[in-house]
Amino acid sequence: MLLAIMIPQAAWAQEGPLDKSGPKGITVDEIIKRFAAKEKEFKEARDQYTYRQDVKVMTLEGDTPDGMYQQVFDVTFDDKGKKVKTVVFAPQTTLQRIMMTEEDFDDIENRLPFVLTSDEIGEYDVLYVGQQKQDELNTYVFDIGPKQIVGKKRYFQGRIWVDDHDFQIVETYGKTVPDIKKKKSNENLFPKFTTWREQIDGQYWFPTYTRAEDTLHFSMQDVKIREIIKYTNYRRFGSKSRITFQGQEVEKAEPKPGEQPPPEPPKPQ
Repeated sequence: MLLAIMIPQAAWAQEGPLDKSGPKGITVDEIIKRFAAKEKEFKEARDQYTYRQDVKVMTLEGDTPDGMYQQVFDVTFDDKGKKVKTVVFAPQTTLQRIMMTEEDFDDIENRLPFVLTSDEIGEYDVLYVGQQKQDELNTYVFDIGPKQIVGKKRYFQGRIWVDDHDFQIVETYGKTVPDIKKKKSNENLFPKFTTWREQIDGQYWFPTYTRAEDTLHFSMQDVKIREIIKYTNYRRFGSKSRITFQGQEVEKAEPKPGEQPPPEPPKPQ
């Protein structure tokens, strides 16, 4: 199959040089322990938010799209508090040289907005690379990959940037593994992608944009693809459940009467 991305809002960030020196005032092991714990808190919080996800996957001839898959869906909750995915836009696909697979859909929903919690971190090798400035953020940089591939489970392999204040992942670059090659007529390949996060509600760093542009080398042909995924309209689910962060309950910010949400910044096309 395929995947892909381009360059999101966060890609406009000014990225400083990589400082390969060790962290000051904290050990690498402590950083890993703290961000894994924070990521677990974040994952539990994100499970209580509604949002919209807009997915576009294109094949390219040069830089010109010659086929596209698109789906827009809302993730909400029913009256019993169960998560519900509702498709709001899904035109007929025009992809001809590739097809979307079950693994693609699963990656789009669960691995491109990558979260590495204390529950999963034992499955990965985590290598400290250094420190790097991302706009006003100071980040710790790690290369990660699965220690081993177990059964049909899928993993992330690549690089993550962890904010040195909130100890949450703010950027991810890499790909899902493994590629699946059963035979020439049944190859499932996956591209490199980048996912950026932005702070929502002043507490959590949520994935807001994923882009990838890569060439997949199938046995019969090479196929250039582009994938763009936007995550918007994050809202806390209005139930009786509480969201806590660092042991304290997070208050939900209600809009003022007549107040309109701020317009989204323009995204590159």
